[in-house]
Amino acid sequence: MRLLRAVLFLSLFCAPLTGQVNDGAKYSPLDTINRSNVDRLTVAWTFHTGDLYVGAKGGLRGKQSAFETTPLYADNTLFITTPFGRVIALEPETGKQKWAFDPHIDQQAGWGDFANRGVATWVSPEGKRRVFVATIDARLFALDAATGQPLPDFANDGHLDLKQGLRLPVKAAWEYEETSAPAVIGDVIVVGSAIADNQRTDMPSGEVRAFDVRSGKLLWSFDPMPGTKTGAANAWSAITPDPANGLVFVPTGSASPDYFGGERKGNNQYANSVVALQAKTGKVVWSFQTVHHDLWDYDVASQPALITVQGKPAVAVGSKTGNLFLLDRLTGKPLFGVEERPVPKSDVPGEAASPTQPFPLLPAHLGSTTFRPGGQTEEDRKWCSEALSKLRYDGMFTPPSLQGSLVYPGNIGGMAWGGLAFEPKSATLLVPYNSLAAVVRLVPRAQLDQAEKARPDWETAWQRGTPYGMQRVFLLTPKGTPCTAPPYGMLAAIDANTGKLKWEVPTGYVPWVGDHPDWGSPSLGGPIATAGGLLFLGATFDPYLKAYDLSTGKELWRGKLPASARATPMTFRAANGKQYVVIAAGGHEVPGNEPSDALVAFALP
Repeated sequence: MRLLRAVLFLSLFCAPLTGQVNDGAKYSPLDTINRSNVDRLTVAWTFHTGDLYVGAKGGLRGKQSAFETTPLYADNTLFITTPFGRVIALEPETGKQKWAFDPHIDQQAGWGDFANRGVATWVSPEGKRRVFVATIDARLFALDAATGQPLPDFANDGHLDLKQGLRLPVKAAWEYEETSAPAVIGDVIVVGSAIADNQRTDMPSGEVRAFDVRSGKLLWSFDPMPGTKTGAANAWSAITPDPANGLVFVPTGSASPDYFGGERKGNNQYANSVVALQAKTGKVVWSFQTVHHDLWDYDVASQPALITVQGKPAVAVGSKTGNLFLLDRLTGKPLFGVEERPVPKSDVPGEAASPTQPFPLLPAHLGSTTFRPGGQTEEDRKWCSEALSKLRYDGMFTPPSLQGSLVYPGNIGGMAWGGLAFEPKSATLLVPYNSLAAVVRLVPRAQLDQAEKARPDWETAWQRGTPYGMQRVFLLTPKGTPCTAPPYGMLAAIDANTGKLKWEVPTGYVPWVGDHPDWGSPSLGGPIATAGGLLFLGATFDPYLKAYDLSTGKELWRGKLPASARATPMTFRAANGKQYVVIAAGGHEVPGNEPSDALVAFALP
């Protein structure tokens, strides 16, 4: 289980662009595929990108690449991206390649989140379409949608280097990446960044920047940690444009480093927040913080979703804590109230945890707020009990400690990067969420080398500039069974107008634990809802794309994939009149799950 422990902690990826609408709500008005016929879906075609990186023999440099794209459909063309930053244009009816663009990234640079989740697009008044891609090595390219060629009038012969011009500079290529698709609003393209966690206090600064879509000229920059020596607090998840109100909604993560905040005192105002910016100027209109002074890697990983609540424009913001906040879109005011609740104090010298954390009154917290021990066998339960007896656990928001703290729902817990879907007719939010406990231990710097040798299965990070390094691991038995009681992954339906839960069901299964229908699987990838009364979801560790009934949560169909799908599906109607559902089946880095480069399209016979 060493691979699982090492890799799952790094499996935090950004929510992708879905179709042509990047509003985070992941809804399609198509209904040709519906409840009555979804069980007839079959594979229409499969396309293999050929882009897989599985690491160098004799020492892995960086993670295995991850195929997580969500295609964009425009002009009867399907645009996808690969982990290598290649953009490929496909015939939507056949999956045949039209053209491909290769940015020639360094595949062995040690990328942490080795993924690319999609493109953005813009059409000029003359009808010329541009496709934008931000590559893993932090370059932004503007391509001719018809040919795939870089456009020489944009920036430096078609691209610009996003590593340049930051308040805190990039010191190594792997520490500053781009994984999410950019956001286009009007004539402005907005980009965030994916910055490596837990390395040092002065990691690259997490500025969000806007550029002119024609020239690539910098228009504005928003720094979430202004006037500090602290980096990150970056927007690695997808940024949501709101053209109707001239706003962009920016989801931010933790300031650096994640697990010790003694060098970044206070709430870190714009970190772990959704920040509403004026699209033309970058001026802050409002912000709402989901976690104060984050010590748990509880980024806002989910893309903010533009929804309607009781007829009013709203935004839904999910947190890895399991809290879902519904806010007024124009003011940021909570629609159902939020209260500050007391949380445990830190016992680590030099740390001052926030005395309270925000909890929405509605919707209720997704999943249990209290850890429940599990284990499949008596031997598992005994092992878990012994491990738990050595840890500090005082409920949600137990701070990291020198003895080791139990963190639940864990850093892929609650809502992960796949986000949610919103069905507007019934005002229903469809929310996958995870529950998988982890252990975090702070280690005095002088002891870190010894601790790393003593716990080779744990992830060890240095957190330079602080007195402590960090070690973390998912709480799994030697057999790989979670010490968390199931379910490990659920899909919840929430009435947005009332904030009340309508139903929830387990999703998928964990292959090495067994196909237990009630246990579910963590989801790394998002859902999409359709007017056909369906919700499509891959994302789980098992190799299937599944369709659920929006009204009840009943699974109506599952389609076998070459590997599990760590991605968000999308659906479109091609020029031939057929509705297709497509998903990237790249596999998860878990036992028994081989990687794949397959894009699979399903359609009715």
